[in-house]
Amino acid sequence: MYTNIPFWLSALFIVGGLVALTWSSDLFVDGASALARKLGISPFIIGMVIIGFGTCAPEFCVSLFSSLSNHANLSLGNAYGSCVFNVAGILGIAAMVSPLVVKPTLVFAGAPLMTAVAVFSIFFLRDGSLGRFESLVLLAVFAVIMPIYCWFDQKKGEREKGEKAGGDEGEGHGVVWMLYALLVGLGVMVGASHLLVWGSVDLARQLGVGELLIGLTIVAIGTSIPELATAVAAARKGESELVLGNIVGSNLFNTLCVVGTAGAASAEPVTGFSTGYVVGRDLVALVVISMTVFLFGINWRKPREAGLVTRGEGALWVLLFIAYLSLTIYQEVFHG
Repeated sequence: MYTNIPFWLSALFIVGGLVALTWSSDLFVDGASALARKLGISPFIIGMVIIGFGTCAPEFCVSLFSSLSNHANLSLGNAYGSCVFNVAGILGIAAMVSPLVVKPTLVFAGAPLMTAVAVFSIFFLRDGSLGRFESLVLLAVFAVIMPIYCWFDQKKGEREKGEKAGGDEGEGHGVVWMLYALLVGLGVMVGASHLLVWGSVDLARQLGVGELLIGLTIVAIGTSIPELATAVAAARKGESELVLGNIVGSNLFNTLCVVGTAGAASAEPVTGFSTGYVVGRDLVALVVISMTVFLFGINWRKPREAGLVTRGEGALWVLLFIAYLSLTIYQEVFHG
């Protein structure tokens, strides 16, 4: 999928990709936030649809081409590894930058939905195969739940619309600038993430690391860097809804659309992946991590009001990810 390149070019891709991601993510968040206020759309929906799906483009391409070239471990490891990193890594770091305000919609709909989809995936992959019919079911579930969830969140947001006068940030920019910020920011993020993954994968090949480990670590984290850069930029600006919408949208897109498309596009059922690790470790970890979004985000005193993910809880997420990553590396290196 990625051709071999010289060491100096790998290093250039990694450094250049990080620099480009830092710049483009900040531009993209500004455009998305301004557009949300201009159109009166919930920032959560903008984060879920535009940012969440847009920043999943690297995962989509990597998993699709990995599946078509019979690299199932890399394909599934990329998708599910990205989901674990999205919550435990990205939300954790974002919460450490600035505590995240969590709406009841996310607590009682978004978090349970992410958890249910992860359980659903365990049921489909438990036999070590992902057929075309199962893949089409995943795509159908995605096509049904996303519009319903977006509609539900938007209806809830309309009740709060009168409490906040139209956004100053949205009024400060014209439509042309907003489109420029969204398209250029997204384009540079996707391109830079591919350069970063290309350089990282080539370095990993030189170390002789297995495909599942590459998919779960370097590729998963590398293709999730657009989400990380976007989340940190949004957290610095106090845009909690963009951060959370980005992660919910990304995880649903990865588990349903990315995996579903990879399986549906393959002429044969997707097989050959390590069931004990992908199902017994990675998907179980995803279920547990998704449940913590509910536990950390709910306002236990007043459940109908917004909750708050503190910096301490964000640090706990990061520690959970480090523990998961350490276990993954240990199992893959010494028992893989």
